[in-house]
Amino acid sequence: MRYLRPNIAAMNGYVPGFQPDDAASWIKLNTNENPYPPSPKVTEAILAEVGSDGASLRTYPSASSMKLREAAGELYGFDPSWIIMANGSDEVLNNLIRACAGEGQDVGYVHPSYSYYSTLAEIQGAVVCTYGLTDSFAIEAFPEYYHGRVFFLTTPNSPLGFVFSPAYIESLAQNCGGLLVIDEAYADFADWNALELVKKYENVVVTRTLSKSYALAGMRLGLGIARPGIIAALDKIRDHYNLDRLAQAACVAALRDQTYFRESCRKIIETREWFTHELTAIGYDVIPSQANFVFASPPDKNGKRVYDALYGRKILVRLLSDPLLAHGLRISIGTREDMAATLNAIAEIG
Repeated sequence: MRYLRPNIAAMNGYVPGFQPDDAASWIKLNTNENPYPPSPKVTEAILAEVGSDGASLRTYPSASSMKLREAAGELYGFDPSWIIMANGSDEVLNNLIRACAGEGQDVGYVHPSYSYYSTLAEIQGAVVCTYGLTDSFAIEAFPEYYHGRVFFLTTPNSPLGFVFSPAYIESLAQNCGGLLVIDEAYADFADWNALELVKKYENVVVTRTLSKSYALAGMRLGLGIARPGIIAALDKIRDHYNLDRLAQAACVAALRDQTYFRESCRKIIETREWFTHELTAIGYDVIPSQANFVFASPPDKNGKRVYDALYGRKILVRLLSDPLLAHGLRISIGTREDMAATLNAIAEIG
């Protein structure tokens, strides 16, 4: 169509995980959602914000989301000027490219990882550069010094679940001429995170989401942590009312209920370890995961065969379209009951 920019007309859009209309009738393990509800304090905060007559909804929310920045800063040990709140961490990722990479400039990421980076870069007209993984999960053929504008590192990696070591990530920070954006969507399920590198290196940005560990995928909440100069630039280009009143109330309540948060993560991690052990026992190859999912391959390396059989039993897992990943499945960690039923189905499928 002649009205469109050529790169937009030519590009393929990102395809999110399937969301069935009758989700309650499925065991849904395809989009890494938390199987447990959010903190009860979240519901209380939302209802209090709405009030008895909903009058608060007639006025705009806080443009700065300062209460959220303060809550996140207190939790993570940063001044609020180092934090930006967002409509999902995807908004931060998008605005980092918009702020730093112009048309024809390089944006890089590890393949396989979050393929939405490519979509965001193509929208901007940036040049996408991908780097593969070695058998030991190091970045293959990464340049001695990366001259691109932005490099995205997903750790724990999605869809594979492994985590890069602190020393390895620090070496990348030292060898990136542009921003090193550490996408920690799953860090709350891991043994460590990279937040200290933000304080140490001016080119490091860490992004987080409340969709997974805080069970708020439906509220679309995320954040970025970086030097104040970067945060100020992101503030310039975000939507000025990017978080609605209910999302803001939910975010503060969730971040402040760390007791509930830790218990939710503990249950998921324990179930992940149990499920990994049981899958391995029936002959599956499972990559040790530090996320709320596992990447598992059946003995015959035919992921589609198992996906189709599980789908027929109303169990949804993620079969990724990338041929590099066709041998396996990404399986989100649900409740212990969900995972036991899934394990029994996989054993029956053979």
